Amino acid sequence: MLKADTTSLITEHSSLITDYFGYTCRAMDAVLPRYLSISAMELGRGHRVRIQILGGMESVAQHLAEAVFGEIMEAQRNGRGATLIVPVGPVDQFPILAKMINARKLSCHETVFINMDEYLTEDDRWIPQEHPLSFRGYMQRAFYDLIDPALAPPPENRVFPNPQNLGAIPQLIEAHGVVDACFGGIGINGHLAFNEPTEPGESCSLEEFAARPTRVLNLSRETRTINSVTVGGEISILPKRAVTVGMKEILASRRLRFYCNRPWQSAVVRRALHGPVTPECPASLLRLHADAVLTVAEYVAAPPDIRLR
Repeated sequence: MLKADTTSLITEHSSLITDYFGYTCRAMDAVLPRYLSISAMELGRGHRVRIQILGGMESVAQHLAEAVFGEIMEAQRNGRGATLIVPVGPVDQFPILAKMINARKLSCHETVFINMDEYLTEDDRWIPQEHPLSFRGYMQRAFYDLIDPALAPPPENRVFPNPQNLGAIPQLIEAHGVVDACFGGIGINGHLAFNEPTEPGESCSLEEFAARPTRVLNLSRETRTINSVTVGGEISILPKRAVTVGMKEILASRRLRFYCNRPWQSAVVRRALHGPVTPECPASLLRLHADAVLTVAEYVAAPPDIRLR
């Protein structure tokens, strides 16, 4: 009798578990965007953005460094210096790139490096270069100081958007003709550089958003929160203002080469590639460009694991 009761209890509980997981799956299908279930093999399918899947952070950094090096070499073969927009995040590529430049004795005298953005003080000036979060300080320590001075770009070719002269970068690009390639990453809310998504209730057409130039702006809560996670977990130290190269300058570049190496980017990559093209996800505008490549770590290519833990 006990055995029969136990069997009946197990059967009953199994039925409940089956019903629970069946309900959970149906609920997830109803609540979660369909693009979150897209497999690694299906990423980018049906769109013009090309997808490359690598191993871990190290392989992404190596690939990015080689891609920047290749742009410098290609421009030199054409008898000129490259004009490049580069990020600080991802960050690991710069020491690798400096080592490659030194090892192959590649002169960067005519290469123009335009960094995407920089944090600002509350009165809209660059945070001090000595600040631990300064992008200018990082580039100096992790890149320019590591290059043989005989090969390094001159100071005037180490460019950051200037909140006191927002027209300087558009004028520089015009003087050089075009940006050969724009490199970068994607924020948790889909931002490119610090081009934040439109806020709820904000009216902005796709064309207007794509034309936004280099400018000063407020950083979103999402950006400040995720950036605080990557720099030690203290949100109060994250500046609230920034200056950024605009969507206009990014999208006008000949080539777009974006990289994702953080596990949380698995979801936003899918939104950018398979959600709507909208100012609510700036990275979705990559799909409007004729030559865009998105390179991701294998764990970013994997579908996100949406669950409590």
